[in-house]
Amino acid sequence: MRRNRIILFTTLFVLAGFGWAGWANWEYRQQAAERLLATEARAELVPDPAGGAAIYVSPLKGKMAPAFSLEDLGGKKVSLASYRGKALLINFWATWCAPCKIETPWLVELRNKYAGQGFEILGIDTEGDDLKPGDTAGLAKEKAAVAQFVQQMKVPYPMLMDGDSISTPYGGLDELPTSFYVDRKGTVVAAQLGLTSESEMEANIKKALAQ
Repeated sequence: MRRNRIILFTTLFVLAGFGWAGWANWEYRQQAAERLLATEARAELVPDPAGGAAIYVSPLKGKMAPAFSLEDLGGKKVSLASYRGKALLINFWATWCAPCKIETPWLVELRNKYAGQGFEILGIDTEGDDLKPGDTAGLAKEKAAVAQFVQQMKVPYPMLMDGDSISTPYGGLDELPTSFYVDRKGTVVAAQLGLTSESEMEANIKKALAQ
C-alpha cells in the first residue's frame, strides 16, 4: 500500500513537472513574440515642422526592400529578386480603393514613359485580407475583379496577389494606396502614403533611377 502511494506521488510529481515545463515554454514563446512586436518597425505620420500636412515616415527608407514572392494573375510566382537591376515602384492597392483608381492612370503613364530607362511598377493587390488559406473560390473571385480592373485601365505592369501577406515587413498598410520607390540595388529611396500627385510620383521615380 505504501509502495503504491509512493508511486502515485512520484507520478503526480513528474506530471506536474511536465506541466510546469510546458507552461514555462509557452510563456517564453509568448514573451519572445511580444518582444518581436515591440521592436518591429512601423511606419508613422510625423507632424510637419512647417505646419503643413503630416509627413509619412517609413522605417524602410534607406534599407533593402523586404523580399517577397507572390502569384500574378496567371498563377505564376513573381519574386522581387527577379527585378534586381531595375528601378521599381511597389504599389499596394485594392479595387475598392477610390484614391487608387485616381492614381492608376498616372502610374500607367509614368510606367510607359520611363520603362525604357529600366523602370517597372509592381502592383500589389491587398483586398484579400478576408481570404482563408485554401479558399480557391474566393481567390478566383478576387483575381477576376483585379483582371477586370487591369483590362479597363489598360495596366501594362504586373499585378500580384495576396499583398496582405507581406504588409508587416513593409511597415503595415494603414492606408491605400501605399507606394515604395526602390533603386536598382534594391534600396528603398522614398515612400508615399495615400494619394499624392503625379508630379511627386515622377520625382520619386527619377530619384530611384538616379541612384
